[in-house]
Amino acid sequence: MKYDIVVIGAGIQGAGVAQAAAAAGYSVLVVEKTAPAAGTSSKSSKLIHGGLRYLESAQFGLVRESLRERALLLKLAPELVKLKPLHIPVYEDSTRSPLTIRAGLSLYAVLAGLDKDSLFRQISKEEWPRLAGLRQDKLSAVFRYHEAQTDDAALTRAVLQSAVLLGADLMMPARFVAAERNGQCCKVDIETARGHESVSCRALVNCAGPWVREVLGQITPALPVPGVELVQGSHLLLPPLLDQYFYLEAPSDKRAIFVLPWEGRLLVGTTEKIHEDAPEKAVCSSAEREYLLNTLRYYFPQLVIPAEQVETFAGLRVLPKSDKRAFSRPREVMFAVDDEARPRVLSVMGGKLTTYRATAEQAMQRLMPSLPTKERRADTALVSLIPVH
Repeated sequence: MKYDIVVIGAGIQGAGVAQAAAAAGYSVLVVEKTAPAAGTSSKSSKLIHGGLRYLESAQFGLVRESLRERALLLKLAPELVKLKPLHIPVYEDSTRSPLTIRAGLSLYAVLAGLDKDSLFRQISKEEWPRLAGLRQDKLSAVFRYHEAQTDDAALTRAVLQSAVLLGADLMMPARFVAAERNGQCCKVDIETARGHESVSCRALVNCAGPWVREVLGQITPALPVPGVELVQGSHLLLPPLLDQYFYLEAPSDKRAIFVLPWEGRLLVGTTEKIHEDAPEKAVCSSAEREYLLNTLRYYFPQLVIPAEQVETFAGLRVLPKSDKRAFSRPREVMFAVDDEARPRVLSVMGGKLTTYRATAEQAMQRLMPSLPTKERRADTALVSLIPVH
């Protein structure tokens, strides 16, 4: 069987590339080892957001792109992506002053195009007692702005379904075994319940997430492995102890922590630590668990958190290798190709849940020199995303 494009991995990036490729008129096969969003794409903070904190590291292009994609997803997937009010409390000892937060939110609104979803306000002192038991001593100001929330796995399934409806094929469960590239195409070996199968394609897209290096290691002739590392983000799932949304500063290291009602639970996260083991061994450590619980207790001292009802999960981000703290590293998606002029293998690394569609369009632009001209079937900026029940 011959395809224009074979995509390895059905996380959000793989589903997005498959949708973009099928929409552009190409024949596509998605190869997924277990299930859609089985890896990082089901272990995120569940936010479709612009990345307010990326303003501090001057990632203005990423924030603008993220806000544009957030606005688009609110229209294309209203059942899956919903706007929620987040609260940012500022204390006397907070790293950022009320003036700094106001300036940041103002810039955020400008980058969002000053639409109604970008409006924010400072909450009056009279309203503070209604903020779910938030610590009041040394509280200087509270701001309310909006971000969107989703079920990340459900969104991934909806994008993958859209790709299939546009003509993409899906092999699942199916394990990528190896690929051999030559000047014209790639031969891809796949293991399924039926046994060994081989397909050929003009371009192979590696969207294996934390397993990106393992996939590259199975391609001949060998390709250089990009300078990336895995950073673990852990979350807690608690009983529904709060019914409001907060964006907090961890007292111990000043990192951003989200506290978000989600699906009848309370989601608290995330951490950042280098993960050097196999991707499938990512689990929330006891130190990460305590770090998140201590942050929650610090801001909500009256909360009673039953220890036996604390669930955890951990996902892995692919970030550029650096001596910097993970928190301050760039979050832009990274691409690596075997040949800039006529790529046969494209690896998509990192990126954000929010910007999957824009990432997929960029991936397709990179592949264009290796692909024939086809008649476009659809525009992903106009295709509605329907939940898969």
